[in-house]
Amino acid sequence: MNENIIGALLLTLFAGLATGIGSVIGFFAKRTNKKFLCFSLGLSAGVMVYISFMEMLHTSRIELETLLGDAQMGDLVAIGLFFGGVLLAALIDKLIPESENPHELHNVEEMQGEDNQNHHHANINRLKHMGLVTALGIAIHNFPEGIATFMAAYEDIGMGLAIAVAVAIHNIPEGIAVSVPIYHATGSRKRAFWYSFASGLAEPLGALLAWALLMPFLSPVLLSCVMAAVAGIMIYISFDELLPATHQYGENHIALLGIFLGMAIMAVSLILL
Repeated sequence: MNENIIGALLLTLFAGLATGIGSVIGFFAKRTNKKFLCFSLGLSAGVMVYISFMEMLHTSRIELETLLGDAQMGDLVAIGLFFGGVLLAALIDKLIPESENPHELHNVEEMQGEDNQNHHHANINRLKHMGLVTALGIAIHNFPEGIATFMAAYEDIGMGLAIAVAVAIHNIPEGIAVSVPIYHATGSRKRAFWYSFASGLAEPLGALLAWALLMPFLSPVLLSCVMAAVAGIMIYISFDELLPATHQYGENHIALLGIFLGMAIMAVSLILL
């Protein structure tokens, strides 16, 4: 196992386990910091949008044009795979009921059930169900994210690091979405943490699957194709994270600031690296 693979697996593990950080935060958070949450998700989206269009898709197109010996065919393959990645992410998103979708963000107050104290027992069952289904939903969503992070890091460890950090940022509120309802339903911090932690493990599992299935057949053409598809997945994830934050919490300008700052950070880091 070469250093690129080890580094890519470790970065993917780091990104996935950020749900555990969110779990711990969820135990102590009494109110949702809407501005900070929107800014963080905007920053994450800005990083992923910039790197997807300016680095991953751009590089894939150029390499496929050269490798296939036909500029038009290279462009068509790259663009087709890009939208194929968008479609794959959308289909996975469709598998999760909208009310329990981890990308449909909830307030901490809502998950704690502050408005439902008169229906204590029914609320406990609802919270437990919400946490368990959200954990499953996050695991399903994290699987392709793990593949994307791993393949990006295998191609370029610097690019992989940027994506891993961006994915980790938006995994933190997902960890909160699992731990808070389960904790308030069961009273067990340990159980809430482990459910949240386990949902994040789907990300390194996705990386291991990519390694097991793709590595034996990896070639410059296949790697370029995967990069185009990964760019599509990252774009879908970016907008799927950003829109709930800006529309639900109403902090549009804060989120927009995060987006452009994320793009600027990514632009500078790509030049320096």
